[in-house]
Amino acid sequence: MPSAQPDPDGSTLLTSPEVGSLLAAAVDHAGGTLVTWALDHVDANPPHSTTATYSAVVTWPYGQRDELLGVSARASGPVASDAAAEIFADGEREVAVWLYPQDPDLPGLARAAYAESMAEVCNAHQVFSRPVAPSDLSLHMVGYRPRRRAVVRVSSATGEVVYVKVLRARLFDDVVRRHQLLVDAGLPVAPIAATTDDHLLILRELPGTPLARAVFEPADPCTAADLIALLDSLPASVARLERRPPWSEAVAHYATVVARGMPALQPRLDRLVAVIQDGLASVGPGNEPTHGDFHEGQLHVAGGRICGLLDIDTLGPGHRVDDLACLVAHLSTIQRMNPAQQDRVHQLIRSWVPVFDTRVDPTQLRLRSAAVIISLATGPFRGQEPDWERETSVMIGSAEALVRQVS
Repeated sequence: MPSAQPDPDGSTLLTSPEVGSLLAAAVDHAGGTLVTWALDHVDANPPHSTTATYSAVVTWPYGQRDELLGVSARASGPVASDAAAEIFADGEREVAVWLYPQDPDLPGLARAAYAESMAEVCNAHQVFSRPVAPSDLSLHMVGYRPRRRAVVRVSSATGEVVYVKVLRARLFDDVVRRHQLLVDAGLPVAPIAATTDDHLLILRELPGTPLARAVFEPADPCTAADLIALLDSLPASVARLERRPPWSEAVAHYATVVARGMPALQPRLDRLVAVIQDGLASVGPGNEPTHGDFHEGQLHVAGGRICGLLDIDTLGPGHRVDDLACLVAHLSTIQRMNPAQQDRVHQLIRSWVPVFDTRVDPTQLRLRSAAVIISLATGPFRGQEPDWERETSVMIGSAEALVRQVS
């Protein structure tokens, strides 16, 4: 049964100064002394659970180090995977605490985080053209969502690069199967270099430039028709995979997460959710092959053409409009651009969207784009960005602008 306490999901505790005593106790239990700490990242699933990470300085018997501490709180109490962390009590609540990289749901992260262990993995699977020593490798954490996934860029001294996707056990086989499906269909996805028993998917580097960078360049990175053609080249068998709900289906949930961080936005979010849900209520689930998370960060381009496609974990049946809406939403919410970059991205949006409108329903495109923006608006708070309140408000304004075009 869900807890009846006033902070059932732990969101208040994990984002307040009171969590400091919990962190200190966990560090003391591990044999260290907590010197300083600061909130680094928050994943909220109100009212069910909250996971947060904290940048910390810890004094150990061998000296002082920067560390990353993770804490998960759940309204229903610890789950099975929490047993891989340390369980601490805070009053009547039990929370799971771990020290990076010992993520309870990402067992492979402990190997992917260090050059010594990654050298062993790469040599065992002949990932590089020759054996490597730890000193030959440079590791860069591209992204880490605690208890969800991580991506590590591994560069060798010879210039070879692979990307290591650290996945949860229950998702691993399914992700590999989806990836191989597109490899076999001849789509420009990264070749699989290796898979491991602790759920590491090692992918070779794609050619070209990430579209996320190319959108700022003077020359068009690709055409709207190219984007649609790539999606249309997804094999028909994708539509027979397990269905994953589109971002728009969870718009009310994401609005709740945003409002939890910024209550002043609640009336605006309520209006947006009402319009979006009303506008999409009569639309069925769709049976086209879709990427599921299609945006500029997932594509590589070269010579004005698309040459690479990333992150196919969300492949499945749906509507083509959802993929195009996801791209429009991401382009509409790129943060920290200078004026020239902003102008360039807006030019691309103005060029591409009319073409998208000829392929999909224009009203659905805007409503679904607005829904994706609301999901993205959880990001600034989740990542504890310095100006997260302003960035969140600007994003909600972008969603409102799209909705105004069709309401």
